[in-house]
Amino acid sequence: MPKWPNYRAGGLHSAAVGGAYTPHMGFDVAAEAYDRFMGRYSRHLAPQLADLAGMAPGQRALDVGCGPGALTSELVARLGPGAVSAVDPSPPFVEAARARHPGVTVLEASAESLPFDDAAFDAALAQLVVHFMTDPVAGLREMGRVTRPGGVVAACVWDYGGGQGPLGPFWEAARELDPTVVDESLLAGAREGHLVELFKAAGLREVSQAALSVVQELGSFEDWWEPFTAGVGPAGAYVAGLDEDRRAQLRDRCRALLPDGPFTLTARAWAARGSV
Repeated sequence: MPKWPNYRAGGLHSAAVGGAYTPHMGFDVAAEAYDRFMGRYSRHLAPQLADLAGMAPGQRALDVGCGPGALTSELVARLGPGAVSAVDPSPPFVEAARARHPGVTVLEASAESLPFDDAAFDAALAQLVVHFMTDPVAGLREMGRVTRPGGVVAACVWDYGGGQGPLGPFWEAARELDPTVVDESLLAGAREGHLVELFKAAGLREVSQAALSVVQELGSFEDWWEPFTAGVGPAGAYVAGLDEDRRAQLRDRCRALLPDGPFTLTARAWAARGSV
């Protein structure tokens, strides 16, 4: 009998304990697939993270792990394209971010090795990225390096540890069907207070925590479920690893946890801000 994918052997589990953020984790996908899967939530987070970082005209900012550019768009609206730079390790995301944001410098790079001079920005921000860094402390330290003295580093991660992320019902269903599954709750920054610990370990000062909240309207259960089948992120990779019967079981269990008709999903992210 086919078995459920075992992420203890690699993939998601390796990320949970510091494994690399690579396209194999489900980010070597079309930008449109990411937009449908996570972009619909992250676009609501972007203004809140920009507010937390105090982004205002006249500043220069770096978007670390920009994806297709939800946060990049917010920074461009506030600062102008010439004042914004962005990096991401996924080639499809870099291509999309460049096409969507003319005038923004978008480079293919990881957080742990940023291709910028010291003190090049007033702020460095990472939205839904720290938990996928190869080495979160090293990545945050690099963000501090490229930020001027007195500047700001800010980041946020879904509250997977508290089960309040937008994928909470998915992982709840997956755990019910396979108690050995390793979900995203163990990832860096995904529990209350952990981002603050990571910021301090990276040498950032005056570190504080905030909770950000997102409310997303969904037209139907299918509207919620369909993006999981595109293979995006650890959850999408998990679905892609299931045979047809197991996928149907997971879908049915998720359906039992959510309404059929229009409904509202509320999600929480933990955020941290520190000074260089």
